[in-house]
Amino acid sequence: IVIMAAASCSRKVTRINPSEQVDISGRWNNTDSRLVAEELTRDILGSKWLTDHMAEKSGQRPVVIVGFVDNKSHEHIDAETFIKDIENAFITSQKVRLVQGGKKREELRAEKADQQTNATASSMKKFGMEQGADFILQGSINSIVDSHKRKKVTYYQVNLELTNIQTNEVVWIGEKKIAKYIKN
Repeated sequence: IVIMAAASCSRKVTRINPSEQVDISGRWNNTDSRLVAEELTRDILGSKWLTDHMAEKSGQRPVVIVGFVDNKSHEHIDAETFIKDIENAFITSQKVRLVQGGKKREELRAEKADQQTNATASSMKKFGMEQGADFILQGSINSIVDSHKRKKVTYYQVNLELTNIQTNEVVWIGEKKIAKYIKN
């Protein structure tokens, strides 16, 4: 009995390629995050706002800060991986410059404050020297669930907006929709 119980409780774990599409639960997963980030990044970096900015600023790349992506879905979704995929694409493309925001910016400022009293004058970083952002990217992740008996469709919609910080003008809006049909 002990051997049978131990055998039935054993579990096998296999390493897979992180880009392989695996959907076990039907909930938001790494594939959804990656696909949404790829599509929206391609769209934002290929849109007219970027060429308009470059023309107005004599070829200077715009400075972008990625703000908050609010999870309004019915699931716990950590938007951090999604945000990091977008930030990575921004850096890799070299079409925009990226500055830190949120808690990371606060941590950087705290480090500068600490340096004011604990670092040598020659290595101390000064306040007031940060690169100001031209645009902020913000958004939300939403979901709708429709179910009946043993069938369920979960619909996800990710909306992002890029806003000119100086003028508050929304210069780009992107959305990506994913629908998942689950039958038990």
